[in-house]
Amino acid sequence: MATETLIAQAARVKAAARVVGLAPVGQRNGFLTSAAERIRKAAAGITEANDADLAAAVAHGATPTSLDRLRLTEARLEAMAVGLETVASLGDPLGVVVEGFVRPNGLRVERVRVPLGVIGIIYENRPNVTADAAGLCIKAGNAAFLRGSSAAMGSNRAIVAELRAALVDAGLPGDAISLVEDPSHAVAAEFMGLRGYLDCLVPRGGPALIASMREHAQVPFILDGDGNCHTYIDADADLDMSVEVVTNAKVQRPGVCNATETLLVHASVADQVLPRLDVALASVEFRGCERTRAFVGRATVASEADYAEEFLDLILAVKVVDSIDDAITHIARYSSGHSEAIITSSLRAADRFCREVDAAAVVVNASTRFVDGGELGLGAEIGISTQKLHARGPMGLEAITTVKWILRGEGQVRR
Repeated sequence: MATETLIAQAARVKAAARVVGLAPVGQRNGFLTSAAERIRKAAAGITEANDADLAAAVAHGATPTSLDRLRLTEARLEAMAVGLETVASLGDPLGVVVEGFVRPNGLRVERVRVPLGVIGIIYENRPNVTADAAGLCIKAGNAAFLRGSSAAMGSNRAIVAELRAALVDAGLPGDAISLVEDPSHAVAAEFMGLRGYLDCLVPRGGPALIASMREHAQVPFILDGDGNCHTYIDADADLDMSVEVVTNAKVQRPGVCNATETLLVHASVADQVLPRLDVALASVEFRGCERTRAFVGRATVASEADYAEEFLDLILAVKVVDSIDDAITHIARYSSGHSEAIITSSLRAADRFCREVDAAAVVVNASTRFVDGGELGLGAEIGISTQKLHARGPMGLEAITTVKWILRGEGQVRR
């Protein structure tokens, strides 16, 4: 059972959610523009807090990938601010009539989009999620109850302080954005069990967090799952494009969920493209099948586990396949359902890949790194859902709302 302190905090967030849900869009947008301005003005203080988090992480032996996820550069802080402004520029998701019709008895029926309420977000390392998730929640009329990791606690505190001040600037309750400051696993489990306070949970982290969510959650949750993403180079692929796209998909930012983790190469082009990728991806460790190792001498033997792994690192699993059928079969076996890509000049192959590959996002002739809320025009994202109910793929404003049925009559009674 959750502690009295956590329940009291949750009660304040729930009360604030009702106020935000009834606030006009101008007021919600006012928060977003104020928050962007405050983050820019507070950049030095936020950076100082982030530097302290980074120093502590280094002292505890954090990996380069973990440090990259934790780090807030000047560009990333500006991206946070721009993301908030972009969300402000988007249309209001609330009050939209999803469907409307009149029944034979004269009842006028509508399904109208409304807030979910209190959204709990549990996330690891990445402090930019604090602003992205909170901004989306408020725009969609929700409150954001945040539980970050201990590694990013100082950064998260600094960002949340500015966000809460921006809420007050807009005449909204500061408790509509609230941070759990006890990073212990026990409190995380209590947080997941806040039935009656949380309307939805979104976990953003690794397998251990997802397993804990499945064990402890007593409220509905949307899984932001692993990103074991594949890129398949087809027999009809443009090889220059293949080298450029795969390089971007693997190394542009290897520690994020939409980076490519497994490369599949059609046997007819393997002798041409793999040696080029060996050079282009010199910083990447290759783990491949025997046919891969014939063209990339430094590659180690890939195990079965390698093909199922989300490395989040400069490691790439590679397999040479004999057909698009083999590629689709491999993806069906090992995919986490996040993002899958094909590089091909064949419209038939592209259409088949799009039709048969079961994933939240399918990409043709582009990097898997584009599967991102900001890149897809959502302003930001609260996560990328790898499940099928109720949201799938990058989750923007619409994904964190629900619908209400409204029936308008003139005295009709059921016979």
